[in-house]
Amino acid sequence: MPRPPLSPEEIQARLLYRDGLILVLDKPAGLPVHAGPGGGPNLEQCFDALRFGLPAPPALAHRLDRDTSGCLVLGRHRKALAKLGRLFQDGKVEKAYWAVVAGSPQQSEGRIEAPLLKTTRKDGGWRMVVDPEGQPAATNYKVLGSGSGLAWLELETETGRTHQVRVHCAELGCPILGEPMYGTLSPEQRQRPLHLHARGIVLPLSKNKPPIVVTAEPPEHMRAALKKCGWRS
Repeated sequence: MPRPPLSPEEIQARLLYRDGLILVLDKPAGLPVHAGPGGGPNLEQCFDALRFGLPAPPALAHRLDRDTSGCLVLGRHRKALAKLGRLFQDGKVEKAYWAVVAGSPQQSEGRIEAPLLKTTRKDGGWRMVVDPEGQPAATNYKVLGSGSGLAWLELETETGRTHQVRVHCAELGCPILGEPMYGTLSPEQRQRPLHLHARGIVLPLSKNKPPIVVTAEPPEHMRAALKKCGWRS
């Protein structure tokens, strides 16, 4: 068995919320949630340390890109995963992202509707493109601050398409700092870590109780750019 990329203490320290049904983790940027075709370190390797007395480790209820940090929901058993699956599928989970982008939208808030299609690149890789034949995708955005040619956006996704926030920001004319695939950035801006963070999530798990609301503080690599846009820790 390969050694997990985070120790039990490190993964447990990233817990934002825990109850009998779910866990919410603050996912670190740069670590994929599960192994790709080529294998390699991934977050699922750490889940055994999150049993907390249950017979099986928790499992992913949804996904975040490798380079995206922040709120990641796990189901602790089959019943919980089935319930979470229905909530995500029915669009009842509210997801908010923070991004630092190059430039600034013309409007202080708005909505991006652009269907997304997965295409194959000449090098054998893939990317998402805006295409009428793609799956419907909608993102609402609001400018929370700006400065030094950057803008700090809060984005709420109504759909959960692959790379949705990244493509939609580029479509807005404001690619995310560190974005390697979508939009036009300077070499210096492109070489930074991706400035995209799953800031918060709202889960209406019970009809008789208020929804679960969880937020994650922005990662260290985003803080300097956020401060230029007016964020205060």
